[in-house]
Amino acid sequence: MEKKRSSFTGKLGFVLAAAGSAVGLGNIWRFPYLAAQYGGGVFLLVYILLAVTFGFAMMAAEIAIGRKTGLSAIGAFEKLNKKFSFVGYLGALVPALILPYYSVIGGWVTKYFVVYITGDSAEAAKDGYFNSFISGTASPIFWFSIFIAITALIVLLGVEKGIEKLSKIMMPILILLSLVVAVYVCLTPGAGAGIAYYLKPDFSHFSIMTVVAAMGQMFYSMSIAMGIMITYGSYMKKEVSIESSVHQIEIFDTGIAFLAGLMIIPAVFAFSGGDPASLGAGPGLMFITLPKVFDSMTGGAIIGALFFLLVFFAALTSSISLMETVVSILQDKLKWNRRLTCLVVFIGSLLIGLPSALGYGPLEGIKLLGMQCLDFFDFITNSVIMPIVALFTCIMVGYVIKPKTLTDEIELSGHFRLKKLFIVMIRYIAPIFLVVILISSVLSAFGIIKI
Repeated sequence: MEKKRSSFTGKLGFVLAAAGSAVGLGNIWRFPYLAAQYGGGVFLLVYILLAVTFGFAMMAAEIAIGRKTGLSAIGAFEKLNKKFSFVGYLGALVPALILPYYSVIGGWVTKYFVVYITGDSAEAAKDGYFNSFISGTASPIFWFSIFIAITALIVLLGVEKGIEKLSKIMMPILILLSLVVAVYVCLTPGAGAGIAYYLKPDFSHFSIMTVVAAMGQMFYSMSIAMGIMITYGSYMKKEVSIESSVHQIEIFDTGIAFLAGLMIIPAVFAFSGGDPASLGAGPGLMFITLPKVFDSMTGGAIIGALFFLLVFFAALTSSISLMETVVSILQDKLKWNRRLTCLVVFIGSLLIGLPSALGYGPLEGIKLLGMQCLDFFDFITNSVIMPIVALFTCIMVGYVIKPKTLTDEIELSGHFRLKKLFIVMIRYIAPIFLVVILISSVLSAFGIIKI
């Protein structure tokens, strides 16, 4: 007798879990950095327009694929069309590769949160503190192991008792913390110029690269082409509306990204004399620039602790969805029980993540395509495999199984108001966007163009 598939108890559980997956480190540091680089308000406007069109169509398609088939990525594509089963395998590879290096960064966040709550915030603000930490051996591995162990424990508890229950607690706290820190920062003297830069669109800053950067950020931020939304869709009950669920996930995801911009851009403006370049990129923003900002603030140690708690929650909700996707795929394919599968994924992720954890220390001399191990895994998943998976998903849905296969699934729970937009995006516009993302990302990685 086939074991009944786990499911979310209802719409709220699904939306909060899926939103938790979408809200991650990309929202907290990548979005504000790109917003600062590409003109603040005009980037924000383009991002929102893309999220409610391109992002909506892709997310709705993936959730519908999962719910229709009742399977995770590999099984879902095999069931819909055997010729496209390779897309499922590629999609399954994405979370398996992202989870280890993402958990390394999650370990860095965990370390900083502990530093702030133990009263060592002044140390974290010192020059060289971050580089000294990540160039070590034992410390990066220890914090990486702690973070991935917490993730595995929650996934082991299952869909209802683990993922859904934690998401219902963590997502509201994350939103509340974001609001508290954003309000505090916006009331800081000198923050006004940053708020204006971030919220007021200046079309003199608009270029085609604004669209490409916003498209890339929206694409990665919403957990598209990772197998995650297909997996979560397979746990979704038939009476839950896919259309309204996607809208609510987008509101959560875009809302947190928007608040992250309000936390970070005005803060750096206030403490750097209004120089957006001081935002930096990637880890430098979160682990080097912001601790200095917090150290300059009255009550900065408390705000810093709240900020890193928020980032820890965001990182954890995403790592949970990545691990759950890998666990679900292995369970569907190999028929293992959850405990064994979680153990295998935990050990495998530790081993795959070690080069990324040590890539800035003992293994610094090892370069892949001229990149550190962590940067290479980030590039190969985000810039190459994910756009390819999404592109072939559009081709399969748009021209092989036809959009009606998925629109009928979506309409099981009510009228599909944006059906025409969905069909046009999947068949014509999204594939063009995805080819642009793929080409521009690869050219950027090799220094031919700058994103």
